[in-house]
Amino acid sequence: MNQHCICVTLDQSAIVHNIADQLGDNADEILSSAAWQQFFSSTAVFIREQILEQMKGIVHALEAVATLPDYRRRVLSWAPQSAQVDSGPSGAFMGYDFHLGADGPRLIEVNTNAGGAFLNAVMGHAQIQCCGASTRISGAESFDSAVVAQFDSEWRAQRGSGRPKTIAIVDEQPAEQYLYPEFRLAQQLLRNNGFDALILSPSDLRYKDGALYSGDKQIDMVYNRLVDFGLQAPEQAALRSAWLDGSAVITPNPFVHALRADKRNLALLSDRDTLLDWGLSREHSEFLQHGVPRTVQVNATNADELWQQRKQLFFKPVAGHGSKGVYRGSKLTKGTFARILDSDYIAQAYVPPSERVVLVDGEQQMLKVDVRLYTYKGAVLLAAARLYQGQTTNFRTPGGGFAPLLLLNSAE
Repeated sequence: MNQHCICVTLDQSAIVHNIADQLGDNADEILSSAAWQQFFSSTAVFIREQILEQMKGIVHALEAVATLPDYRRRVLSWAPQSAQVDSGPSGAFMGYDFHLGADGPRLIEVNTNAGGAFLNAVMGHAQIQCCGASTRISGAESFDSAVVAQFDSEWRAQRGSGRPKTIAIVDEQPAEQYLYPEFRLAQQLLRNNGFDALILSPSDLRYKDGALYSGDKQIDMVYNRLVDFGLQAPEQAALRSAWLDGSAVITPNPFVHALRADKRNLALLSDRDTLLDWGLSREHSEFLQHGVPRTVQVNATNADELWQQRKQLFFKPVAGHGSKGVYRGSKLTKGTFARILDSDYIAQAYVPPSERVVLVDGEQQMLKVDVRLYTYKGAVLLAAARLYQGQTTNFRTPGGGFAPLLLLNSAE
C-alpha cells in the first residue's frame, strides 16, 4: 500500500479547527506561520502491527539494558559530571527513530527530547480513511491522558507524592524555534489539566535560595527541550544548579541522556556478546542483535578500516542533534573524513530507509520514510512517521513532513 496508495488522508479543515479549539485567539499566529505549512504530509504511512510490535520489543530491550550495573558504569564513564546525578525521573518523551529495513525495523537513533509528539497528536485526529483498509492510528486516541500521567509520574519519581504546580517548557529562544507551535500546544494541554505552564528560555530562569524562579514565580518542574544535554553552557547555570541540588524536577535530564541517548552507547547496544556478559537476557539480546545496526566509535586505530568500509557506513557526531554534521559514507571526501577523525564521531552500518509514494502537484513521487516511537518508561505514547528526500530527515521536501502511522492487521 505504501508503494501504490496515493490517497490524500489529511483533513486540512479538521486540523485547523482542532488548533483553533485548543489555542483560541492565539491560533492565527501559529496557522499563518511558514513552518506550519511544512509540518505535515498529506498522506499516511502503512505498517503492519507486527512491525510495530518488533519496534516495541527493541525499546523494551533497551530499557532492560539501562538497568544493568556494568552498562551504567560504562556509559557514565564518558558522560559529563552533571550526568552523574540520578534523581529518579525516567525521562519524558523518549524518542526512538527507526528505518524499516528489508529484514525488519532497525534503530537509527535515540533522543531524549524528541520533538513533534504534540503536532503528531493533532494530525492523528485529522485523518480520512483510505483504500477501504481497516486501520487505526497508533496512540493518538489516548495521547492527552498519557502525557498528563507521564508528567505526574516524573514528579512522583523524585518527590514521592503530589504533583507540580508550575511547569516550564524550556528551550533556547523558544519563540524562534522551528517547533515552537508544539510548545504552545504542550502549554495548552498542561493548562487544561490543572498545571500552570510557561514557555521560557534559560535566560528567563534564576536560581535563588535553593529554588528555581522565573520572575517571582517558583518553577516546580522543567520540561527540558534544550540540546545542551549536559546543561554545561554558562547560560544554563540556573537550570544546572536546580538540577544538581534537586530543587526542581527536570525531565529529561543529563542522567537520562547519558544512560539512553548518548550516541556512543549505540556501540555497546550493538555488541551482543558484551551485553550477554553483563547479564542481558537472550531474548532481549536477540531483539538488539537484529534491531541495532553495528556501530563503532571512530578513532585513529580503526580509521583505515572505516575508510575502506565507508560506503556501507553512516557517520554521526557524538554531540550532534537534528541531523547536523552527519555524513553518508559513500559521499565522504578525504578532507571531510580527516575532520571526522579530529572530532568525536560514531560510524553506523547504513540501513536504507523504506519509501512511500506521494502525490505532489499531480505527480507521483517516492519519499523516504523513518518512524519515531515516542515513549515513556518503554510504553509507547505515540508512533508517527516522517517523509523526506535527501540525506537526512527534514521539513523542506514538498509532500513531506510528519505523517501518521496507520496500522494494518497481518491479514490485511
